[in-house]
Amino acid sequence: MTQPRLSDEMRFIRSWLAKPLSIGAVAPSGGALARTMAGYVDPAGTAPVIELGPGTGPITKALVDHGVDPARLILLEYDPEFCAMLRQRYPTATVVQGDAYAIGKELKGVLATPAAAVVSGLPLLNQPPEMRQRLIREAFTLMAPGAPFVQFTYGPKSPIPPDFEGLSATPSHRIWMNVPPARVWVYRKAQP
Repeated sequence: MTQPRLSDEMRFIRSWLAKPLSIGAVAPSGGALARTMAGYVDPAGTAPVIELGPGTGPITKALVDHGVDPARLILLEYDPEFCAMLRQRYPTATVVQGDAYAIGKELKGVLATPAAAVVSGLPLLNQPPEMRQRLIREAFTLMAPGAPFVQFTYGPKSPIPPDFEGLSATPSHRIWMNVPPARVWVYRKAQP
């Protein structure tokens, strides 16, 4: 499955110009960043994988290329144009149009089993700390024990306090082949 990269970039830029605080970047995630994020998701199994803010789908594509069955994907996207594009490209995925910062409400009744992972392309640093913490707290209520919450950031530090509610936080190397350079953070909840 190929994606028309230039067309996607134009759609992304148009959306960013319309609502820069909700998009958070002027271009879709690059291939190196998307592959790094997907690499933290176990492609085996049948449990759902939730992607927050998939946009035009570069991380979605990386998840599928990594071996995640598209039928396992639950794509929570705010922009209706991006939702239509994702439904066309990934017809077996579940695309939910809604607010990822209300993940519990938006995915109520959608998940039959706890998620194997949450992969987030959201611009967390554009939100106040309380909103970020509420998002990650809600996300972990939807996930299987030990499942990763995978988040990228352009900032130098973790967008979630590393010691927040017993989470472990592990950073990736800096991904220089992304514009701008980014880092991936993987959060896991400590097992009781």
